[in-house]
Amino acid sequence: MAELKFTKQELRGQQVRLSQLERYLPTLRLRKAILQAEVVTARTVLETVITEYERQSSHLRQSAKLVGLLPHIPLEEAWKVERVEEEKENIAGVELPVLKAIIFAPTTYDLYDTPPWLDSFVEEVRALKATNRKRKVAEQCMAILSSELRQVSIRVNLFEKVLIPQCIRNMKAIRIFLGDLQLAAVAQAKMAKVKILARQAV
Repeated sequence: MAELKFTKQELRGQQVRLSQLERYLPTLRLRKAILQAEVVTARTVLETVITEYERQSSHLRQSAKLVGLLPHIPLEEAWKVERVEEEKENIAGVELPVLKAIIFAPTTYDLYDTPPWLDSFVEEVRALKATNRKRKVAEQCMAILSSELRQVSIRVNLFEKVLIPQCIRNMKAIRIFLGDLQLAAVAQAKMAKVKILARQAV
């Protein structure tokens, strides 16, 4: 940190710096508030997806017992993910992943050679895999937003508790110093005037 100079130029510099900090602080506070709201929303979304995943998983475990009776069918191919389509969305200046679609590979088992309940089971597994992907995306969003909120909160605290008070203290110290200089100059001028008048009187 640069050493403080007790000059009028330094005082003007500190005034400009304080003005810039005070102008930028409301923007930071607004961003912090938006991020706080987004974190609450992201947490709600994540909790909803986790609840849905647990519900689907529990339901699927009951159906899975029947699938054990069909060892000859290559079911893993039935719910194989072919591709995942994701995009980025800018929220409060943060790039967040957004799940657009999950494309599954076409079914390869013979529909006529399998029991009728197998199709709904495959759809349930696909739904579970899709929900799991949503959960991962929701976790990423939560982590990104929480990290950004921490950084913005640190900046707001830095402005409010360190930079702005430091500028105010610096300006006060410079004003006191300059005021003392001015008083000393006035006192010296008076002393000089007294000496001149004393010489003239002699």
